[in-house]
Amino acid sequence: MKMDRKLSVNDADHLVLGGVDAVGLAQKYGTPLYVMEEDTIRAAMRAYRDSIDRFYDGKGLICYASKAFSCKEMYRIAKSEGLGADVVSGGELYTALSVGFPMENVCFHGNNKSDDEIRMALENRVGRIVVDNIEELGRISVLADELDMIQPIMFRIKPGIDAHTHNFIMTGQIDSKFGFALETGEAMAAVKQAIENPSVRLVGVHCHIGSQIHEVTPFVKAAEVMVQFMGDVKKETGYEIEELNLGGGYGIRYTDEDDPVPYAEYMEAVSGAIHKKAEEVGIRVPFILMEPGRSIVGEAGTTLYTVGSVKQIPGIRTYVSIDGGMGDNPRYILYQSKYDFLLANKAGAPADTVVTVAGKCCESGDLLGENVPLAKAEAGDIMAVLSTGAYNYSMASNYNRNPVPPVVMVQDGSDRLIVRGQTYEDLCHNDI
Repeated sequence: MKMDRKLSVNDADHLVLGGVDAVGLAQKYGTPLYVMEEDTIRAAMRAYRDSIDRFYDGKGLICYASKAFSCKEMYRIAKSEGLGADVVSGGELYTALSVGFPMENVCFHGNNKSDDEIRMALENRVGRIVVDNIEELGRISVLADELDMIQPIMFRIKPGIDAHTHNFIMTGQIDSKFGFALETGEAMAAVKQAIENPSVRLVGVHCHIGSQIHEVTPFVKAAEVMVQFMGDVKKETGYEIEELNLGGGYGIRYTDEDDPVPYAEYMEAVSGAIHKKAEEVGIRVPFILMEPGRSIVGEAGTTLYTVGSVKQIPGIRTYVSIDGGMGDNPRYILYQSKYDFLLANKAGAPADTVVTVAGKCCESGDLLGENVPLAKAEAGDIMAVLSTGAYNYSMASNYNRNPVPPVVMVQDGSDRLIVRGQTYEDLCHNDI
């Protein structure tokens, strides 16, 4: 690992996170431990919010994609920074409600929302429900009619762009569980049905082309396709859709192999495409929504573990076992996701060994990384895994009855607990 990151190391050769000694955090809270840096989170939120002011004259809303990392404190921070929220379940919606998050700034997603979740969104006056399929449109209509209300909705559209293979053929993403297809006429038919529906108001269209994307072109192409569709709707029905939600998917840095584009470059290029295309098709520039998640919290997070054993198999590999694993970070076993690793108590030491980082779960595939450059590890060392702020806590499980670790927020040399770690008693709480 080249360690090009701007890591802070103190005189004790310890990793420092948000001005706090990482080894001290491990001693205070125990391990495994999720650590989130508040300044990094807020800086990312402000960069996105400022880009709306700069490129769209303030006519837009950044909605934090809660699925990346959802807890009460994240909704408090998003609210204080003037962001909206993208929620995908009743649980995320409930968490946002519990801290007084403004519901008018919430987009409620999901490809199979239950009636209870839809009713919960309606009763709490969620600003936009993103409709995924025609059956859902019908259920929203019935429930809204029961509540004597008109619900603002958006349609999720498949723009036919495969961002990961540069295949911009318009049928590229028709095979997806999410959204309405353009190619088949499904999307236009849904729009026409919504326009005639007295219980809903179609305010916008939405798309999301993928995740961890490091190039601008796919986002530009998606914006052009979506604005063209908005123009087609106006031409065919006379109805002008007001809002365009371009989702998220902006890439972050996990390792030196990643080279993310600065947010402002995404936003400027997409803005130019939207303004140009809107003029071409004869519609007003829409109110823009975007839903970044990973790019707000991913690099803000570090997970700390304690090394339990080092097992050398001569001529094969060296296993460094830690006190966590797939229960608190399933991304390697699911996607072979790569991370940067270092020893927090030897942060300045050269990474002169190559190891496999093994978890404690009773699965041979419970690994966090293979061929990992690392300083010579010993039992008791504190291992830090970088860029774990997104989808680690969110996807954590109790496999093998291991508790989900706590989450600590750090800022300006201070730390505070924002999510308590589970206890063994918690694990049995719902057992009968």
